[in-house]
Amino acid sequence: MRTSLPCFAAAAVLAGTVSVLAGSAARQTPPPGQPPPPQPQQPREVFVPIVGDIGAPPRLAITEFVALPNDAGGSGVADKETQAIAQTMTEVLWEDLRFEREFYLIPRDVVRTVPAPRAIDDVRFDRWREIGADGVLIGTVRKTANGLLVQVRMAAVRSKESAFGKEYSGTAANPRLYAHTAADEIHMQQRRLRGVARTKLTFASDRDGERIPGPIEARTIKEIYLADYDGANQRRVTVTRGLNNFPVWSSDGRAIAYTSWRQGYPNIFLSFIYTTAPPATPAGGSVRAHNWLAVWSPDGTRLVFTSNRDGNPELYVVNADGSNLRRMTNHSAADTTPTWSPTGTQIAFVSDRSGSPQVYVMDADGTGLRRITFESYADRPTWSPAPFNEIAYSSRTGPGHDIKVYEVATQRVKQLTFGEGTNESPSFAPNGRHLAFTTTRWGRVQVAVMGRDGNDVRQITKIGNNYAPNWSH
Repeated sequence: MRTSLPCFAAAAVLAGTVSVLAGSAARQTPPPGQPPPPQPQQPREVFVPIVGDIGAPPRLAITEFVALPNDAGGSGVADKETQAIAQTMTEVLWEDLRFEREFYLIPRDVVRTVPAPRAIDDVRFDRWREIGADGVLIGTVRKTANGLLVQVRMAAVRSKESAFGKEYSGTAANPRLYAHTAADEIHMQQRRLRGVARTKLTFASDRDGERIPGPIEARTIKEIYLADYDGANQRRVTVTRGLNNFPVWSSDGRAIAYTSWRQGYPNIFLSFIYTTAPPATPAGGSVRAHNWLAVWSPDGTRLVFTSNRDGNPELYVVNADGSNLRRMTNHSAADTTPTWSPTGTQIAFVSDRSGSPQVYVMDADGTGLRRITFESYADRPTWSPAPFNEIAYSSRTGPGHDIKVYEVATQRVKQLTFGEGTNESPSFAPNGRHLAFTTTRWGRVQVAVMGRDGNDVRQITKIGNNYAPNWSH
């Protein structure tokens, strides 16, 4: 099946599946005493899974993508650019599939002991069986007049059946996107898992080394950045030469809400990153009414944020267009850093009403308040997506902070980091299997990601100091 990139069309039938059709003869009146003939049925897809030994993940061999010559007949040799694209796609797809830990990836040096395929259908099943592969993935790349043509096929070694097959076409500007797309579709088709290869991170960074002019010392400029989930393609979103922080993705991934001091006081701005529309300020704001730390509701229609407009830091909810502003908390203590539950029916936040900052949960109408953490200091809660129903937060554990997770159903707390630097600002991936966070374990403040079990920590940023990551939906 062919899919065009970057505009991906919904697929009706997966290539590599088998459609079973009943006979298509016209209806006829059966002779007396005989049953009517069978009627045509709808096509039925036959799913071919890649399976491993009982209790073990499937063993998958990923071959090096084949760079095909530009001419369809294949009489020539692929140019260096096509070869580089093929290598990039091999490496990116490998890392994307490794990230979710759904497959055991046979080491690449072992894969290279099998003769490299020459085409998409060049599958030497006997050789793959020798190295213990349950499945083998082969990809090809060819330049076309309009960009690239990419083919990806995965076959089950034992049954010698095609388990996955897709063809993608589009621009050559971002070859990584082809690999990300294939990885997400493989995870969904084979493992019924929503992968995160095409998701993005946003964060604040002082990497540009600029400082805000004025009498106040140490006011480093922070701008909002975004990057692919694996840290590639880091690029700047704001150019304000001021202080910007706490970015959060909208549910449709087309806007980022963040706190900016560009007006001389903190206020909530919305940047629509795929349009030329100017930033919006739905919370209003003034020299006396400061707004900060906004978070989108799961349906993308509302924002909950902190404001001092009534004299004390309280939580408010406003529609994304600036209408229907409502106050949610009313306490002499400071209430801040809110996060929505995945259903939009509850809000967790931090308050020091008990004497130290702790995480509380209330219903979305402001009722049903209850305290859920009992730490020396808890901050920056983030609610996981369904079905995990967990709240991650940072907790003071000595001189620094660590990431902990509160299980809503059991009320148990588990710790994910253990003093490797200070670790703060957790944010769940959209499938709930990973968290982004900040850590000083490598010296400066950097963004990292890890599995929801605390394993497989990966550094995402390396330049400057980077803060408050948020994972797109």
